[in-house]
Amino acid sequence: MESESFGQLILTGVPGKELDVKAAKLFRKVQPGGFILFGRNIESATQLRKLIDDLRELSAVEPIITIDQEGGRVSRLRLIGNEPPNAQQLRDKDDVDLIRRHGDITGRLLRVFGFNLDLCPVLDISFDDNADNSLRGRCYGKTVEQVVRNAGAFNDAMRKQGIASCGKHFPGYSAAKSDAHYELPRIDRNREELDRNELAVFRQFAVRGGSPNRPRTPIRLGSIEVNPRYLENVVVDSMMICHGWYPCFEPKRTPASLSYHVVAELLRDEMSFEGLIMTDDLDMGAILNEYGLEETIRLAIAAGNDLAMICHRIPEIEQVHRILGTLPSGQIDRAQESVARFKKKLAPPAEFSEAAFRKIDNEIRDLRVAVLGEERAKQRSPEGAKRSPVEMY
Repeated sequence: MESESFGQLILTGVPGKELDVKAAKLFRKVQPGGFILFGRNIESATQLRKLIDDLRELSAVEPIITIDQEGGRVSRLRLIGNEPPNAQQLRDKDDVDLIRRHGDITGRLLRVFGFNLDLCPVLDISFDDNADNSLRGRCYGKTVEQVVRNAGAFNDAMRKQGIASCGKHFPGYSAAKSDAHYELPRIDRNREELDRNELAVFRQFAVRGGSPNRPRTPIRLGSIEVNPRYLENVVVDSMMICHGWYPCFEPKRTPASLSYHVVAELLRDEMSFEGLIMTDDLDMGAILNEYGLEETIRLAIAAGNDLAMICHRIPEIEQVHRILGTLPSGQIDRAQESVARFKKKLAPPAEFSEAAFRKIDNEIRDLRVAVLGEERAKQRSPEGAKRSPVEMY
């Protein structure tokens, strides 16, 4: 493989609100496969679109341009507009049409700015809405059935607007007792428990059309009636692997994101997932406290990931590029082919105008009112309380 292709396996953060000479030189040299943007990159609608256009201009291959735009506190674009309702608020409203509306609006919003991938939906089941594990407010259901119906509706509507989706946090992060942004959580779930719950959700989203035995008429999943079209179209374009340790898969302390048993054997082989596979951010404490950079990258690609996500140690991507060049060609070829296959399906950005953004932003406000009511809609997610880093940057 040509050395310039190694960068295609890197999903990198961007340092600021505009490309300075140093960052542009680094990105031109490494040629990352994609860029992930955070609050630190967002100042205004016009500025954001220019930054994204500049990232495209310096990329020899069409780049993945992504962001976390879930709703609620994990909505980077609320810095310049209205805050969409979060998954829990939509779940509690119990109106699947509002969830589809959220997916449709999100897709159009991201296309206007030039994004082509949204790092959602969250496919985790909420076992405890108040758990201190970074998932507060972000889960579409308390049961397999709720998550499949609700996340499926959002996913289908967003993808129809030309934005690729990413299911997370495989193989299911809900039972974590701590936040992987700070440390590696141990998740003591046996395989039978995972199969009945977390993995039952991810299976529905892993294969187009899912099980060949799926019915074609309205059915009930538990107490919830589900239109089968939600099940037909719930496939996600990519999956993000979490940094949780599951002793049932790895007796030795190992995050799922670096586990061959989880990524290659479970997701790719057993579940037959054919989409793009990426790590969660390798700059989280769960990884930084346990591994050096070279070991992290070697283990991530060997496990079966296609993209290594480096959100904050941006200068290190040059070193990551070098490390990738030392890995077995079979691993590199496999990952590069997956990235290239994913990129063939990416939609081009929509035409930008401030007026187009404001129109969609007004729709977000109207959706928020429809879900929360006039008074609650005025209350944005709190900024002052203890926060996971997932809300920051």
